[in-house]
Amino acid sequence: MHEPRFFEVIIVGAGPIGLACALECTSRNLSYLVLEKGALVNSLYHYPKGMQFFSSSDKLSLKNTPFISKEPKPFRDEALAYYRGIAQGENLNIRLFERVEQIQKSGRTFTVSSSKSAYRSNAVIIATGFFDIPNRLKIAGEELDKVSHYFEDAHFYANQKVVIVGGNNSAVDAALSCYRAGAHVTMVMRGPSIGERVKYWVRPEIINRIEDQSISAYYESTLEEIQDNHVVIKTVSKSLTIENDFVLLMTGYRPDYDFLHRIGVAIDQDANKTPICDEHTLESSVSGLYLAGVVLGGLKTNLWYIENSREHAERICDHIEKQKEAYA
Repeated sequence: MHEPRFFEVIIVGAGPIGLACALECTSRNLSYLVLEKGALVNSLYHYPKGMQFFSSSDKLSLKNTPFISKEPKPFRDEALAYYRGIAQGENLNIRLFERVEQIQKSGRTFTVSSSKSAYRSNAVIIATGFFDIPNRLKIAGEELDKVSHYFEDAHFYANQKVVIVGGNNSAVDAALSCYRAGAHVTMVMRGPSIGERVKYWVRPEIINRIEDQSISAYYESTLEEIQDNHVVIKTVSKSLTIENDFVLLMTGYRPDYDFLHRIGVAIDQDANKTPICDEHTLESSVSGLYLAGVVLGGLKTNLWYIENSREHAERICDHIEKQKEAYA
């Protein structure tokens, strides 16, 4: 059996922050490998077709590589092309469709076991995001084929009765897209209004569509049950049953806590279940194992995003180099 190949740094996740870490390793001549369970920038790939980012293109750019877009705020396909261009142009060492299954430490060295191989390293960076595991309502009918926690393309819902749960950006984007495609849209929201964090150029439109009754909306309400041909909605004053073809549960997502527990990362048992790490070096409770990007926020998924976590790569690599010098 061959000895696992050694890299100074192994990066788990090939999203924008994983790519930022790879670029930082390249600039410092640190040998590295990026392992990604899906496609390149897998979460962005699964964003809705035609989605426009809240951030401007310059705030999504990496390592002084300009991001040129048609509008100040780029669209999904432009972002995919930009990050793909960086990965290919810089010849980053990335292995796609290779899931990391376990990370174990012996002495100073990690063994990273994937679905295809095993590797050794003295430093591991977890940049896995949170988009893979949806928050579930845990109600009857949530497992039906008509239900999805992801929205991809509005055409699929043309002429259909669609219930959308949620009142923030993902729900609003889905509601407007489905409405424009000719779906009969009903929104169900826990809060008393459309979320305040909804993109400022979109919020007036969804409010107008609700006010002119083009889109139905139930505030301070919950979805109680899903059946093949109808759903049950509980409002402040009553429960009502409406006909329904499809349900989109835009209820947010969470980090892969099973994976974090399995690799030994301690989690704060506060309301946000935040992974514990050094606020300066971003080293987790496991020495030599670092956290980067949105995974740092735990359940508070709006705390970190691309534009304010790009610099995590530099902070982590600073500490990795200091540790390397200390053991030299």
